[in-house]
Amino acid sequence: MHTTNEIRRSFLDYFAQNGHDAVPSAPLVPYNDPTLMFVNAGMVPFKNVFTGLETRATPRATSSQKCVRAGGKHNDLDNVGYTARHHTFFEMLGNFSFGDYFKEQAITHAWTLLTKEWGLPVEKLLVTVYHTDDEAFDLWKKIAGLPESKIIRIPTKDNFWAMGDEGPCGPCSEIFFDHGDHIWGGPPGSPEEDGDRFIEIWNLVFMQFEQSAGEIVGNLPKPSIDTGMGLERISAVMQGVHDNYDIDTFKALIAASESLTGVAAEGDSRASHRVIADHLRSTSFLLADGVLPSNEGRGYVLRRIMRRAMRHAHLLGAREPLMHRLVPALVAEMGQAYPELGRAQPLIQETLEREEVQFRRTLANGLGLLEQEISRIERGFTTRIDVMNTEPGQPDGIRNIEGLPTERELSGEVAFKLYDTYGFPYDLTEDALRSRGFTVDRAGFDAAMAQQKAAARAAWKGSGQAADSEVWFDIAEREGASEFTGYTSTLGEGQVVALVKDGKEVTSAAAGDTVTVLTNQTPFYGESGGQVGDAGTITTNAGLKIAVSDTAKPLGRLHAMSGTVEAGTIKVGDAVNLTVDVARRDAVRANHSATHLLHAALRGRLGGHVTQKGSLVAAERLRFDFSHPTALSAEDIAAIEAEVNAEIRANDPVLTRLMTPEDAIEAGAMALFGEKYGDEVRVLSMGTTSKDASGEHTYSVELCGGTHVRATGDIGIFRIVSESAVSSGVRRIEALTGEGARQWLVAREDALKSTASVLRTTPEEVEARVTALMDERKKLERELAEAKKTLALSGALGGGSGKAENADETINGVTFSGQVLEGLDPKDLRGLLDQAKQRIGSGVAAIVAVNEGKAAIAAAVTDDLTGTISAVDLVRKGVEALGGKGGGGRADMAQGGGPDGDKAADAIAAVKAALAG
Repeated sequence: MHTTNEIRRSFLDYFAQNGHDAVPSAPLVPYNDPTLMFVNAGMVPFKNVFTGLETRATPRATSSQKCVRAGGKHNDLDNVGYTARHHTFFEMLGNFSFGDYFKEQAITHAWTLLTKEWGLPVEKLLVTVYHTDDEAFDLWKKIAGLPESKIIRIPTKDNFWAMGDEGPCGPCSEIFFDHGDHIWGGPPGSPEEDGDRFIEIWNLVFMQFEQSAGEIVGNLPKPSIDTGMGLERISAVMQGVHDNYDIDTFKALIAASESLTGVAAEGDSRASHRVIADHLRSTSFLLADGVLPSNEGRGYVLRRIMRRAMRHAHLLGAREPLMHRLVPALVAEMGQAYPELGRAQPLIQETLEREEVQFRRTLANGLGLLEQEISRIERGFTTRIDVMNTEPGQPDGIRNIEGLPTERELSGEVAFKLYDTYGFPYDLTEDALRSRGFTVDRAGFDAAMAQQKAAARAAWKGSGQAADSEVWFDIAEREGASEFTGYTSTLGEGQVVALVKDGKEVTSAAAGDTVTVLTNQTPFYGESGGQVGDAGTITTNAGLKIAVSDTAKPLGRLHAMSGTVEAGTIKVGDAVNLTVDVARRDAVRANHSATHLLHAALRGRLGGHVTQKGSLVAAERLRFDFSHPTALSAEDIAAIEAEVNAEIRANDPVLTRLMTPEDAIEAGAMALFGEKYGDEVRVLSMGTTSKDASGEHTYSVELCGGTHVRATGDIGIFRIVSESAVSSGVRRIEALTGEGARQWLVAREDALKSTASVLRTTPEEVEARVTALMDERKKLERELAEAKKTLALSGALGGGSGKAENADETINGVTFSGQVLEGLDPKDLRGLLDQAKQRIGSGVAAIVAVNEGKAAIAAAVTDDLTGTISAVDLVRKGVEALGGKGGGGRADMAQGGGPDGDKAADAIAAVKAALAG
């Protein structure tokens, strides 16, 4: 028997030996088609080559391409498990010619591989051609020797392929295998063609025409070949089975499921095992390609697939989470062909287990309500349920819904309650009811959903939001959330779903316009959680260029890119290239990751009371506010900086997990200030791992939705440039990383070198030289002060700048010495007054020192007079004359000052007047 792995290898080897470049499968998330949710055909990765936008080094290629069909218009989800050939994940074998060979060689390759290499019986094969493609008809007769009865002309679009209304198109030729007359069905084109006897195994597309607006306008200059053969289908043929789920790969996965559940894949359990096996493949490959479960976009489709499989595990009676325990069986079957499965196995298993634990809670609550409603309907009673009143303008409360249909249809109100209250997706409700013969009132569900949206809009309008933001509410309600793809990429394609100019929606924008662009998906991060929005460019091959200066996040779920149209025109519906400014993004994420390390270092150094109180993560710098009652010492700052740099040098990977907020916090994650958390959060772990009695601990574990480095070493270097107070109990650190830190250090080194040059020394000797200069200055200042005091006592400061005001005169029987001195340091006043007291023997001395427009006054009273005269009273009179208040000291010595140095003489006069009584 040919195994699936052998068939895949044989196909690729055949075409490689015939001049084809064997290309690895592209990821499931398409990089070149924003209209596709997932890669759903083998030609998708080559789309730009077929349209001429890209050129390959070789004109031939072959691949086994991973494909998913579970969302959008290509959605096989509801049929999976109940039919023989529907899958959410499948592999498409293909060979491609980019303007090289055409129909004759494509048909020759197909026929040679099927009948000579693989030995399929010729009598079991028949083909179809487009009804006007006489060339293909004649080639099949010539190359395969098929009779005309086995070359069927098909006049429908089933045998004419087009990439869209614009671009390459051409006729197809499909190859069918006859599984035998014991299976009902007729050949293609017959009334019984929908039966399962004749199964299409290979489609050859002959791209030979160019079309515009859905009409053929000419021939392609270089006709090309695109073929696709489902690996699961051809494996069934070559393994002698009719059902895809009977091939070796599925049999191994189903056997693992049977073993773990103890339930045979028979009867009602057969479909459940098949669903689990199929969905295990799609969820695991999507996770390996970077898609994570969420409530929007691709992540929501992934979660739907997961939950559908998990419900079937529940139906099989699995008491513990099952899906993650099946991953080793999948890796054993497909890991050699797709090594990304093995690399991502820990992530896949952890994510599946966490999602299943969470979903089992949802399932228990939802199924309880569902069973109640089914029981009521089956008993023939009119359904009566209680739902919250959500009508705008009406008070909150409970209202009763009566008179709902009694036929085997679940009320839309109940379906919506399951969705809104219990997190039960609508399609899961449909799937759960299918085996019971029930349908769901979809119109009623949609009406309940619309009512909730109307209530949300009314609440939002009354919340005080800016009026010009209402346009984003309209867009979000119409288009849903924009999908952010920037965690793993800075490049992408998106389809323009809205344009906003001057606060209003427009359909287009031209050169010179400032416009905000919303696409269905984007790698541009919208400002939130302290991290600034991305900048970059939006372009098309038609000449559009928009310089994006900022990205915002209106309503918390839209990534809106704002900029100026520099060239061309942009219209709603356009497919655009989105390019994030990589250098800026790298600087931002380095600063963001450094913020997490800083937070952990602060808590480790200062204590667990430290929590984030705000942050700014920009390209140029980071700012981190945190709770702490006192300023950090120089030793604290040095230790924190050294610790963060040690974590950076360790270069440990930065790991991301998705968890519920409760589980994340229970696991030790820190919640960051300013973040709003929904049902699920991203948990960022970075830094070294340590162990203690309580287990392993990663240096930093926080909840965060921002972008981050892949490993701590990408931060480069960390430098704290300032620490200051923000408010009572809140401190602020500003820091730099990477190139910003390097430039800061270089600037300071340049300043040091310049200082050394001025001081005529080396940078290493600057400190010693400055210390010597400071010592010399202090010495000179002391000598100058002594000189000033000497001159002051002689009454000739600065060549006569000292002025005696009635020196040594007698006032009211008391000797008084008064003096105004220019340029004297106020701290020298006490020494001068002590000398004045010694000179006069008995009496009062007062000196006013004037410096830079201000004045200080001091007064002294000899000990024999302190019983009747107070120096404090005298100084206060002088201070008042100087325009000041107060003054203090003792009865024998007091000092004060005032702002008006020009009134120095008045101050001396005021003291004298006080003495005179």
